[in-house]
Amino acid sequence: MFKSNPITQTNWASKVIHYLWIAFIGGLVFFVLFVWMVSINFLGFFGALPDFKALENPDSELASEMYAADGVLLGTFARENRSPVTYEELSPNLVQALIATEDERFEAHSGIDLQAMLRVFVKSILLGQDAGGGSTLSQQTAKNLFKTRTDAGAGFLSSIPGVRMLIIKTKEWIVATQLERAYTKNEILTLYLNTSEFGSNAFGIKTAAKTFFNKTPAELSIQESAVLVGLFKAPTYYSPVFNPENSLRRRNTVLYQMVKNEVLEEAAYDSISKIPIVLDYRVQNQNQGLATYFREIVKADLIKWTKENLKSDGSAYDLFGDGLKIYVTIDSRMQRYAEEAMQEHMASLQQAFYKEMGKRDPWIDENWQVIPGFIETAVKRTERYRILKDRYGNQPDSIQLKLNEKKKMKVFSWKGEQDTLMSTMDSLAYYKKFLQAGFLSMDPHTGHIKAWVGGMDHKYFKFDHVKQGKRQPGSTFKPFVYAAAIENGYSPCYSVVDQPVEVYIPDQPAWSPSNADGKFSYEKMTIRKAMAQSVNSVTAYMMKKLSPKLVIETARRLGITSELEEVPSLALGVNDVSIYEMVGAFGTFVNKGEHTTPYYIDRIEDKNGNVLQQFTPKKRPAMSEEHAYLMTYMLRGGFEEESGTSQGVPWTLREGNELGGKTGTTQNASDGWYMGISKDLVSGTWVGGDDRAIHFRSWIAGQGSRTARPIWVNYMAKVYADPSLGYTKGPFPRPERPLSIEIDCDKYEQESQQFADFDYDAKKNDF
Repeated sequence: MFKSNPITQTNWASKVIHYLWIAFIGGLVFFVLFVWMVSINFLGFFGALPDFKALENPDSELASEMYAADGVLLGTFARENRSPVTYEELSPNLVQALIATEDERFEAHSGIDLQAMLRVFVKSILLGQDAGGGSTLSQQTAKNLFKTRTDAGAGFLSSIPGVRMLIIKTKEWIVATQLERAYTKNEILTLYLNTSEFGSNAFGIKTAAKTFFNKTPAELSIQESAVLVGLFKAPTYYSPVFNPENSLRRRNTVLYQMVKNEVLEEAAYDSISKIPIVLDYRVQNQNQGLATYFREIVKADLIKWTKENLKSDGSAYDLFGDGLKIYVTIDSRMQRYAEEAMQEHMASLQQAFYKEMGKRDPWIDENWQVIPGFIETAVKRTERYRILKDRYGNQPDSIQLKLNEKKKMKVFSWKGEQDTLMSTMDSLAYYKKFLQAGFLSMDPHTGHIKAWVGGMDHKYFKFDHVKQGKRQPGSTFKPFVYAAAIENGYSPCYSVVDQPVEVYIPDQPAWSPSNADGKFSYEKMTIRKAMAQSVNSVTAYMMKKLSPKLVIETARRLGITSELEEVPSLALGVNDVSIYEMVGAFGTFVNKGEHTTPYYIDRIEDKNGNVLQQFTPKKRPAMSEEHAYLMTYMLRGGFEEESGTSQGVPWTLREGNELGGKTGTTQNASDGWYMGISKDLVSGTWVGGDDRAIHFRSWIAGQGSRTARPIWVNYMAKVYADPSLGYTKGPFPRPERPLSIEIDCDKYEQESQQFADFDYDAKKNDF
């Protein structure tokens, strides 16, 4: 046998080592050269890296946030629901869980963890085992911030599959090391948490903590922190909502990583790992949370503002990405009370409506007969019908087939969402049977709107009944007639007989309104009592003496901007107005005659807290302080005069208090209104059908004192019960100067009689 030559073996081994060194050095040179070419985007082959300015000021989309006057976050405006936090706002539990799970040597490396990369190379590539990722938090932050894995920064070579990932990883290495030079470790960790996606439309740790646990990041417990950190591996697969078992398993893995890294005791792990995941899950969207209708109104105003105001560089503001801070006048506590007051009353009122309706449909004509083809006509005004019309054109059978095709859907009910099977026609008929409502409350002295409830549920009823909706105000318009009278020298004690009144109109039949009960008392009563009892004949008489033109001029000064017809029936509120206008106008009475346009955006700041615009309320004198006080005295009549329409307000609200109010009900009870005033708040509410043909069959059941007033009563009771708000009972402040008009009706009668006797004697002497 031949024997091996030791010299030959040594030479062969030396050559292998020699070539390995050449390969290693060559590979190292190639790698350094490759990294350099990627860093400068050599010949455009690799795609550009973010420049230094971008690293110093990373461009991450931030949600704009809207804050209530009491500091509560009301909602966000975003494409990605993301709001930033600082390191100081993070729970230590969260920081420890993140480092232990995602980057154990975060504090030791400078952006690239060579040890982790070697582990991945040996286990994943050479041994075929799952060794996890080798990316550091700095690299993952680079990926989040600069979208390195999208086509936005791709170059010519990025189309080659294997090369593409190598380029991406190289870019992340480069950017990670640059981030390490530009930021502290705490800042990088915070950037990562602010830019990560957690699923459920939650971008960034602040939104995630709110969405899954209804907490701030600082309030997160160890187990909650572990759940959120576990989502980084796969937000959907480990979602505690959609895959709770996977989430629990992943959470415990994160907790065990904390044990391995000696930031959690094993005994604590044993107990915590047995705790089930408890969520307070609230996906943030415009249909949930407080002030949903208000947020939509503000959004429209803000979009307009961004178009009219530019940044210093000439570019437009982006409401959905610039992280603006919008501060509004709404008080979250009062908003909650208003929403509760409406929901509590409307749930019971709807049941009363169903009971009266029975098996009959509620859409009825002036003869109280069901309107035939009502739903068939209404469906033609829907978006669904327009889509089908575009698709099928002049094929009515196909359109009808689709409209009557039943499908699974969720529908609104006062007992919660219900799963059902309905067609478009069924659904429309179902929703048309719901009564709607709107409510607005304002501080009359500042013009600050404190509560805005545009409807019952924004998810199912999008239309805002505060500012967008306009309906006939009925008798709530009468105070403008009496305000014109007061300004023209009439005392609240001026007396008129409740009897038929005819007002003649050129080329038209005479207008002669009846009272709500169809009767006349033929009683002589003061105009204060007449307004308190909402007597139509006396209001018509005053309109006849004053003229519609004068009443319109008065209403305009007080704040009514809607179109008003110069007709005598204007006195009974036949022209449509909004709650927004009415609250502003009634606020003039409480604010000593100065009209303040209701206002709700206080200021807008950029993401750094710089004030971009400070808004101020629009104020103007509308009537004298004395006349304004006399109108509050007139409105108090509803509570203080015999048979006043506010007599049904509970004594607990009236005791030790001065309140004013006016009910309103249209002729067929389609609209129920109530306007309520106190020394510090003016509020208005409307209740009615989505269509004017939808209403109670009984005028008594549909009058404003029953449909609308209870919402105001419930709201005011809740406001007074919360001392933190600072609203107290008390009288309306009197003017400093003595009144020039007598409101003591006994004295007024005596003086009037003396004047009448004097006038009679003077006339007798003339003859």
